[in-house]
Amino acid sequence: MRFKKTQNLFLGLLLGLIVLMVSCGEDKDSSAAAQEPDPIIEEYGMILNDFEVVRDTVMTGDTFGGILSNHGVSQAKIYEVATTFREVFDVRKIGVGRPYVLLKSKDSLNQTQLFVYEKNRIEYAVIDFRDSLKVYHEKKPIRLVEKTASGVITSSLSETLSSQELSPYLAEAMSDIYAWTINFFQLQKGDYFKIVYDERVISDSIPGGVAQIKAAYFSHKGEPFYAFRFMPENEPGAVPDFYDEESNNLRRAFLKAPVKFSRISSRYNLKRRIAHYGYKVRPHKGTDFAAPVGTPIIATADGIVTKAERRGGNGIYVKIRHNATYETQYLHMKKYKVKKGQRVRQGDVIGWVGMTGNTSGPHVCYRFWKNGRQVDPFKTDLPKAEPMPGKFKTEFTQLMLPLKDQLDCIPSP
Repeated sequence: MRFKKTQNLFLGLLLGLIVLMVSCGEDKDSSAAAQEPDPIIEEYGMILNDFEVVRDTVMTGDTFGGILSNHGVSQAKIYEVATTFREVFDVRKIGVGRPYVLLKSKDSLNQTQLFVYEKNRIEYAVIDFRDSLKVYHEKKPIRLVEKTASGVITSSLSETLSSQELSPYLAEAMSDIYAWTINFFQLQKGDYFKIVYDERVISDSIPGGVAQIKAAYFSHKGEPFYAFRFMPENEPGAVPDFYDEESNNLRRAFLKAPVKFSRISSRYNLKRRIAHYGYKVRPHKGTDFAAPVGTPIIATADGIVTKAERRGGNGIYVKIRHNATYETQYLHMKKYKVKKGQRVRQGDVIGWVGMTGNTSGPHVCYRFWKNGRQVDPFKTDLPKAEPMPGKFKTEFTQLMLPLKDQLDCIPSP
């Protein structure tokens, strides 16, 4: 009997000890959780935990001085930024809709110590009011993530990409890559593409848009077109370009069109008849590209501007001599951007689509001369760009082969 009481007493003490240990453990755990420090938040190269953070957006009617004055910055400091640092940060150019951040002290004074203005998703300006005034520009950390995509053309390249919620930049980039080899005004249903590209990721989490296309495959009218981005390493002055699998440069000396994402409204036709003139033959020695007023017009090749003027039915126009053989002309502009004697590069904006001269709608009439005679550029064998130097072909092949395998392994849509 006495043994049984002793046993019960021991069991009771043991149970109490277990409960005490568990409860103490819980207290310890909860105490540790309560004392766990806040996660470190780092942005704009600073630890935001050290400040009171105020985030806002530039609204209509806001000014740089008004924003900072509302947050306690003196007029003297505002004036110093606006005058002394105008070349670094022009306070007049803050844009509506752009985000900004104010970092304030956590003490009782709650003074504004830094102002951060985001110029775009990547670049930002910092005005540091601590100690001596400092103004500087920085960029958010960016890393590139490789991605792939593919699609079948149903109506246009842009609509195909949009239906897959892909960046419209990819359409523009592909039209640039294949501008000399594929007529994007004549894509057919069933044409398809596959691409390998790099996408920016800002500060490890924010999508930053497409950085570049690394490789592409386009099937047009059943014919394959490969494109690989290549820039030689350790070659001063080298610029990236696109080549096919045989290392042939995809560029030609001339672009196929002086405007992007337009449509041909009237082709080169020496036997064209127009109702307005009683169906008499009125040769059309240009190619009309319909586009909204204000659409940029680009030079289709390098050259020297020989005319930039307004005359008769041509309206406002620009004419460019490219070499002893070729000239181009761009009619019915709203306004030109170049002047006579100016050297232009392929792709430079030389003016904007308008309706000047004899025209019934907004378009650019593109005229093309070869040896002093107007010809149809779409039926002319245009010269190619300079080929890849032989010394780079081994380096190109080492880059191209794995990318080609990667493209070939993407299932055809």
